[in-house]
Amino acid sequence: MAQRMRLPGLLGELAAEFAGTMILILFGVGVVAQVVAGGIGDHDSIAWAWGLGVTLGVYVAARISGAHLNPAVTLALAVFKGFEWRKVLPYMGAQTLGAFVAALIVRWNYTEVLGAFDPGHTIKSQGVFSTLPGNGALPVDMWGGFRDQIIGTAILLFVILALTDLRQNTPAANLAPVVIGLLVVGIGMAWGTNAGYAINPARDFGPRLASFITGYGTAFRDQNNDFYFWVPIVGPLLGGLGGAGLYQLLIGRFLPKEGPPEPGEIPSPSGAETVRAGQ
Repeated sequence: MAQRMRLPGLLGELAAEFAGTMILILFGVGVVAQVVAGGIGDHDSIAWAWGLGVTLGVYVAARISGAHLNPAVTLALAVFKGFEWRKVLPYMGAQTLGAFVAALIVRWNYTEVLGAFDPGHTIKSQGVFSTLPGNGALPVDMWGGFRDQIIGTAILLFVILALTDLRQNTPAANLAPVVIGLLVVGIGMAWGTNAGYAINPARDFGPRLASFITGYGTAFRDQNNDFYFWVPIVGPLLGGLGGAGLYQLLIGRFLPKEGPPEPGEIPSPSGAETVRAGQ
């Protein structure tokens, strides 16, 4: 009976992760298609649209699932913040499925533009859906991309933990998604050269798979013909653990064990206990 009572809650969380990640990718992959194939916009519009996609995706899912929207976030929270291990793989699956479905929608909507820009659906437009070392043009190899993904995702998780740790001076709950979105904008503007700042295995693999089944035969390789698809999966998972661990080492362990009193609670004069206002 207890297991049955938990199931609807988990299904709701998975639906929220699916929907939130889908919103994220609709904006993120959509803007890259517009810039690359449509010639409208530039790198800054890509960075801003990805950040807005993160913000809106978090608003969609936060109340139900916590809005991880990223397997690297889910894994790091399980290791360092007590997130239930039984939910890790289901969350990752829902996130990847949401990204996959969103990428299919973008692929369908931009069919004509992509076909005109790159009739053979080659490496020329593959970067619309998935990342490449050096964005497919600069002299960065697979291992340079791997290094970049570890560093970029470490930055992401370090700051996310700082922004969401209730013992910190965190943004108000309704503003946290905006600040996290700005974090992604900043990463895009500062760390987008070597590997396109995937920093999210679901963000990369879901659209990569969608492009592969819709005509991009080279989707799992990079411009050097190396099997690159694993880099934006393994790199962010390792980087997320590193960033979260570094936050715990440098900041988290020095914060007070208890957060500030909740609204409506008054600390007792001795500080030994807290009483609720009106009681």
